[in-house]
Amino acid sequence: MSASQRRKTYRIFVLIPCDMKMTLLYILLAALFTACGSTGGTSATNDATADTVAAATRPPFDADGALELTRQQCDFGPRVPGTPAHAKCADWLVATLQASCDTVMVQSATVQTARSGKVGIKNILGVINPETSQRLLLLAHWDTRPWADNDPDEANHNKPVMGANDGASGVGVLLQLARQLKADRPALGIDILLVDAEDMGVNENEESWALGTQYWANHPHVEGYKALFGILLDMVGAADATFTREYYSVLNASGFVDLVWRNAAGSHFINSQGGAITDDHLFVNRAGIPCIDIIDMRSDSETGFCPEWHTVSDTMDAISVATLGEVGQTLLNVIADIER
Repeated sequence: MSASQRRKTYRIFVLIPCDMKMTLLYILLAALFTACGSTGGTSATNDATADTVAAATRPPFDADGALELTRQQCDFGPRVPGTPAHAKCADWLVATLQASCDTVMVQSATVQTARSGKVGIKNILGVINPETSQRLLLLAHWDTRPWADNDPDEANHNKPVMGANDGASGVGVLLQLARQLKADRPALGIDILLVDAEDMGVNENEESWALGTQYWANHPHVEGYKALFGILLDMVGAADATFTREYYSVLNASGFVDLVWRNAAGSHFINSQGGAITDDHLFVNRAGIPCIDIIDMRSDSETGFCPEWHTVSDTMDAISVATLGEVGQTLLNVIADIER
């Protein structure tokens, strides 16, 4: 396989044949979720029965709440590890999760970055139903990039990124989800993992990305931690977002991609094969937990992402309450589907 890498994206739009062991795994996953097959076409649409059951099971997702939680993160400023804004936001994230979750854990560590030397990080985990063995892992990164090195104005290349979309949007959806699950308790165990230092990587080194997730994968919060599967949210707030089936998600967890896209709650979920991305889910998969990535990727973009990506324009002006709502509702639909 050959691929060209731009920033943390691999431009791959064709599946690679996998070995027989992986093929058998896909067959087993498909059998587990027989009702979750891909429907084909250009956009994912909700199954009427799934809609009816999900709506009857839980109230709809509060997109306005997710928008406000996204905004509150940005009010701290760029959340770059090692800065006062990062420390203050960490305290706020802990307090916000404590109001919704049964248990909150903070995993502090020091990691080596590619450009900034060693920095202190905090992974923050909210646990719902800790006694339940069947668990779903939901994660997003809460840090922001120290350098707007994709900005069209070179004068901005050493300025930090606000990260309203690239960071805060996924966290905002998960924080609002935790609030709603407190009021309407699921039977499923839910682990909400907010990982740090995802966005301090460089093009030349795949291992320089997702440092918080790499640390967690090597030092899980519970020894021998297992989850049914994981869902990563990254850049889930743009008005014109396109969520295709990311390559590594399909490679490692195709049955769960089918499950999520079957329960997709809006037209931003495109039921077609997308590109590949070096993101937090890659390291969760390496740790033995199937994990998929819901991420805004653009096949018609030079970078592979939205125009605000890694620029000083990644502010609340780029965030759509409707897109946040679609992503949050999709997660609620998935939880309802698993529990049926």
